[in-house]
Amino acid sequence: MIRLITALGVAAGGVAAFHLLGLPLPWLLGPILACLIASLAGVPMRGNKLLGDGMRTILGVAVGATFTVSLLVSMGAMWPTLVLIPVMVLAIGAVGVPYFQRLWGYDFPTSYYSAMPGGFQDMVLFGEEAGADVRALSLIHATRVMVIVVVLPFLLRWAWDADLSNPPGQPAASIPLSQLALMVFCGFVGWQVAKRAGMFGASILGPLILAAGCALTGLLQHRPPAEAVWAAQFFIGMGVGTKYGGVTMSEIRTSVTAALGFCVVLIILTIIMAETIHLLGLAPAMETILAFAPGGQAELTVLALIVGADMAFVVAHHVLRIFVVIIGAPLFARLFKTTATDP
Repeated sequence: MIRLITALGVAAGGVAAFHLLGLPLPWLLGPILACLIASLAGVPMRGNKLLGDGMRTILGVAVGATFTVSLLVSMGAMWPTLVLIPVMVLAIGAVGVPYFQRLWGYDFPTSYYSAMPGGFQDMVLFGEEAGADVRALSLIHATRVMVIVVVLPFLLRWAWDADLSNPPGQPAASIPLSQLALMVFCGFVGWQVAKRAGMFGASILGPLILAAGCALTGLLQHRPPAEAVWAAQFFIGMGVGTKYGGVTMSEIRTSVTAALGFCVVLIILTIIMAETIHLLGLAPAMETILAFAPGGQAELTVLALIVGADMAFVVAHHVLRIFVVIIGAPLFARLFKTTATDP
């Protein structure tokens, strides 16, 4: 409990510092960087998975509430870019596995599951079953999410002059209590039903599906209030930063440094893919960057909400990416290993 309270205090200090300095996304980036610095300094902290998952339900409801019949119809036109998601995943694996295995000397299971841009928990669990170095996997994926989430806002503002100061919703006081109650219902029930069904990303996708159903029938007419989305950003950011708890200098020199180098590779691959899609006229460049960036689904959903991107486009691509990685991970792990050991 003391470690959780410490993390809350450090994260709150990060929010305050970002506000004072006028830096972008204070509720998300402030907790990430403050908790990262404190973790590297040896401050004992920890997040809370249940609380973090609960906050993710807010994002699921926020996305689901944007669904309309016309939006669903438009999703059928996304297939030209959706089919490129498996191509992107294969490209990341083809570059990432040799990068970790040959350049950094990790064994194959650690190299493969470090390279795969799937969910943090899923890749760690799959890697553990395959005999990978779980601590290295955790640090590499935490660094991937952290770097992508920190770099992307500045890229969006520099390249497209994206307004990162937009409030993510209306004030709570302006939304009817019946609508707020329906949002809570969608968040909690959607999460629990999806969790019992074994759905990946249950804390986001379950509320998203239930909220979308309510929105399409006209029951849900508002998105979650700005205060709720700020709270979600705060706890998600704190969760990313506290994953570095107990990191040693040896791990910084190996796992964290290897992950930083791989993040450069990921950013280059994302820009190449986004530019190709944009030149072909398949989708707007900013939405493509948000849809193909291999960061955390929750964190990129926050960014898409704030900059006013096409939520259906962004979320559809991230859901497919996670699905491809989770379903294909065991199969492609065997394929990569066989190819790597062939004379």
